[in-house]
Amino acid sequence: MTCRQSRRNFLTSSAAALSGAWIGERNPARAAAPASPVAIARCRSYTPGELLPAMTRMFDRLGGLARLVKGKTVAVKINLTGSPTYRLHYLPVEDTHYTHPQVIAAAAHLMGRAGAKRIRILESPWSTADPVEEYVLQANWEPRDILGAAPNVEFENTNYLGRGKCYSRLTVPFGGYVYPAFDLNHSYEDCDVFVSIAKMKEHATAGVTLSMKNCFGITPCTIYGTGAGIDEPSLIPKGGRGPIHAGDRGPSKSAPQELHPDGPKRDTYRVPRTVVDLNAARPVHLAIVEGIRTMTGGEGPWVNEDLQAVAPGVIVAGLNPVCTDAVCMAVMGFDPLADRGTAPFEACDSTLKLAEDVGLGTRDLSRIEVVGAGIAEAKFDFAAMRGKRRSAPPQGAARRG
Repeated sequence: MTCRQSRRNFLTSSAAALSGAWIGERNPARAAAPASPVAIARCRSYTPGELLPAMTRMFDRLGGLARLVKGKTVAVKINLTGSPTYRLHYLPVEDTHYTHPQVIAAAAHLMGRAGAKRIRILESPWSTADPVEEYVLQANWEPRDILGAAPNVEFENTNYLGRGKCYSRLTVPFGGYVYPAFDLNHSYEDCDVFVSIAKMKEHATAGVTLSMKNCFGITPCTIYGTGAGIDEPSLIPKGGRGPIHAGDRGPSKSAPQELHPDGPKRDTYRVPRTVVDLNAARPVHLAIVEGIRTMTGGEGPWVNEDLQAVAPGVIVAGLNPVCTDAVCMAVMGFDPLADRGTAPFEACDSTLKLAEDVGLGTRDLSRIEVVGAGIAEAKFDFAAMRGKRRSAPPQGAARRG
């Protein structure tokens, strides 16, 4: 069941219908994509005594959180990719591929201190309708550390209808690369401010997974999953988002269908374009990418054997996700102007280029003001780590039982 569209979505869907030609065949001429400052903070540990001051300085350099969140309902999309039982070399998941709970709690605390009225922590954990609190307990997290970080903090699993009475339909203003609109959990519409908190990582299908790719997980598996209902959403999520990757079936017929069902079925083509569609339909107001501790070689320990746990000691934030991800790529040792065929996009299309092409933001570092630590100071060369096998845990990444 999908809610009636708001006036804003009606207008944007009408514009999408008028501009529904396949984006790949459009004239690429466009107005210059917007540029926005990006802040970099050096931070060597997740201890609150170091993390909170680093994040405070970072947000202050972007103009402060109060002007963004005061009196507002804030939705925060975190990244819990893969099962909590997947571990890289027995390390805690938050040290390699999950958004670290201390970063989530610190962001919530600072938003609460800046006057946020309500803070909703959102994720669509793979193929489950369990409450997010139950899911993270499997990772040995204490949910109360996040819930108690500020007043009125709550979790919601957005992998299905959840607490909503119907799904919200959010349209893609530029018409869409793959989808013209998405049916999503109500939480992604019922908010004033949308925040993406991602882990700084490479990605097997999209080259990198940063603040934009983090939004791939806002799609509910009841509609976009392998076991989704055919005519209507299933009641509970079944299977992962294989249909988006492979295009072997469409979403439930209750939701908007693909613009070009006969288009390429390669996941390296479909995933980057779907990510851009999602970021256009649900714009990110604040992008936070944490790489205090992370991994190189892929998005999770299931990708391949050439993975390594590392400690770059950096956090990046910005008010435009394309600009933020461009700076992240530079910090990782990659060229944000790279296109398909060049690292890290050897086998896939660049999400950043696709986003820039439709005016979501610039990836040109010469147009982006970097505040705080400089790129050269913060650089941790992921590219140089490629193919190296892990020999020891990163400093500070102690093994836990």
